[in-house]
Amino acid sequence: MIHVNAAPEILWSGGRWTEGPVYFPAGRYLIWSDIPNDRIMRWDEMNGAVATFEQPCRNQNGHTLDRQGRLIACEHRGRCVSRYEFDGSRTMLAERFDGRRLNSPNDVVVKSDGSIWFTDPSYGIDGDYEGDASEMEQDGRHVYRIDLDGSLSRVVEDMKQPNGLAFSPDETFLYVADTGRTHFPDCSPDIRRYLVAEDGKSLGAGEPFVTCDAGLFDGLRLDTAGNLWCSAADGVHCFASDGTLLGKIPLDEVVSNLCFGGPKRNRLFITATTSLRSIYVNVRGAG
Repeated sequence: MIHVNAAPEILWSGGRWTEGPVYFPAGRYLIWSDIPNDRIMRWDEMNGAVATFEQPCRNQNGHTLDRQGRLIACEHRGRCVSRYEFDGSRTMLAERFDGRRLNSPNDVVVKSDGSIWFTDPSYGIDGDYEGDASEMEQDGRHVYRIDLDGSLSRVVEDMKQPNGLAFSPDETFLYVADTGRTHFPDCSPDIRRYLVAEDGKSLGAGEPFVTCDAGLFDGLRLDTAGNLWCSAADGVHCFASDGTLLGKIPLDEVVSNLCFGGPKRNRLFITATTSLRSIYVNVRGAG
């Protein structure tokens, strides 16, 4: 999975808690969040330059691109999911469910049909470090889907603190990390796997897929072979589609999230506490 002569590189450091990496193929650059510093950073693949993309940014966390290449953002302080239009304007996509404010959207993925799926744990309202301390208005922490018509549906209700999420390459399964141990000591640090129903909009019952042996799983991505790449306290873990551990990339900081990028999608970008890192791998990230 890893080239023998490839090693992790530090592309930038100086953050407090880096998160939400997403690669823009058209511009060959990557952005990521530095949540406590309330800023989005931008790294240019052509010359390695790093600049502030937006500050303040409403304590954004996870990001992805939609099918048109627009940035989708999870906002802790905004307690919403938003979209950046091509003209630079911002469109609100989801901020309330059943008339009550969301907790603090955390991570997000776009399905091939254009629907947007996101997790809504409570980290952004638990205190003032990564958002604004606020009362929870929802009855728990759940996973939601935004349809093309803008309607919002709840799709997962059996998790303590749903966090990173990703579809399998064929979109048969949705994988979701549960970081509930931060609030509920008896919560197993699992990634759960949900079968996507034939309608493509609902999910079957979830089941534990893999359990973290080093801290908690947070962000995750899949490659074209269906292998699952996950962030953890000791680096990046890679699992086969049957749950077999294929290997780890050890790092000296807790890893929060990751994404594939580069012209061949064979470069793994990693947000690790205070830094942005990368390593070339022998696979390609799923689309």
